[in-house]
Amino acid sequence: MTQSITLAWRNMWRNWRRTVIALVAIILGVTLLLFFDGLIKGSDQAIFGNAVRLYGGNLQVHAPGFRAKATRLPLLSLESADTVIQTVKAQPNILAVAERISTAGIVSNHGNTLRVAITAIDPVVETPMSIQAEHIVQGRFLLSADRSAMVIGKGMSDALQVQVGDTVNLVGRRKNEAMRQHTMTIVGIYNLGMPEIEKSSVYMSLSDAQILYNLRDQATEAVIFLQNVGGEDRLMNTLQGDLPNYEVDTWQTLRPEIRQTLDTKLAASTFFGLIILLIAAIGILNLMTMAVFERTREMGVLAALGMKGRQIMGLFLLEGALIGVVGAVIGCGMGALLTWWVGQVGINLAGVSGMGEIGALMGDRLYPVISPSALISRGIMVVILTSLASLYPAWQASRKEPAVALHHV
Repeated sequence: MTQSITLAWRNMWRNWRRTVIALVAIILGVTLLLFFDGLIKGSDQAIFGNAVRLYGGNLQVHAPGFRAKATRLPLLSLESADTVIQTVKAQPNILAVAERISTAGIVSNHGNTLRVAITAIDPVVETPMSIQAEHIVQGRFLLSADRSAMVIGKGMSDALQVQVGDTVNLVGRRKNEAMRQHTMTIVGIYNLGMPEIEKSSVYMSLSDAQILYNLRDQATEAVIFLQNVGGEDRLMNTLQGDLPNYEVDTWQTLRPEIRQTLDTKLAASTFFGLIILLIAAIGILNLMTMAVFERTREMGVLAALGMKGRQIMGLFLLEGALIGVVGAVIGCGMGALLTWWVGQVGINLAGVSGMGEIGALMGDRLYPVISPSALISRGIMVVILTSLASLYPAWQASRKEPAVALHHV
């Protein structure tokens, strides 16, 4: 086997120009593919991370019956919020856990009316993680001591024609299903670049909502923030066992449309990635076919010396595989270096528009990332493809009759 590899390596460099052309095609293909993978992975991390912050933590714990009526935001209080908080804090990789009150309501101002989701948060816990707090463009974010104070989005500000310091009427459902109307002062306006979402959500302090909606010292949900995105399903199963009298969901189960959009994007990116590799494979197929044609007499000599057809076929397959290995190693190195360098500075997306909610969740700057598993898998894929591209030329070489091959001009 060692002798065959040595012979294949020497044959590979006998026509070095042809080999270099094949390597350039592979290296460019792998480099572009890895960078493309890095862009997709970086955008997914940004989207997941910001979606978690926007939609209320990696996981949420609710009272029984919430899941079936989630779209209506039923006002179902947790039996023991303290028990839930302590149980969650006992788990590893927990960044924060906070109590919330969520209910449906209506905001109106001088005849303009909007249906909204009212979210009451604990500013002390949630401000450091809040994407709304990070994007305040007017006024300030909530404080624990706020009373009759509210933070809204720019989309709502434009729709209701209000600014910081203005008052609006907020109608929300109390615990006894009665509707409670209250005058709220706008203390802050945030801008996420998602007008439809901004028009549908308002935020107030938890202590204020507990009084307004007859939920003193109570909460309707506990939101959980993890140190890293990706461990939601495992933690959900663990918590569901530790908290059997509650419903535990991830943001993906409560917002399946985001997951579906990301799956569609992943399928498209995988398709384009395979096209890049197939283009490189076609180039290798062409080059290996030419190599077989040019070396017909050589194959006749090898056959005359006693080398069997399967051995000749194996020799050409080894050449293709070796070209793939060299191209994969160099291409993976260049792709990783390019992705790392761009990942340090990021790609400015400030001028990109028209990408909708997904584009807004990516933020103003995209940071490509690459993982060791991606490098290994792409490298192996390239070696397999180059070997497959060499299969037909190698099969042709093994079928040459020695007498015919020796007289080939």
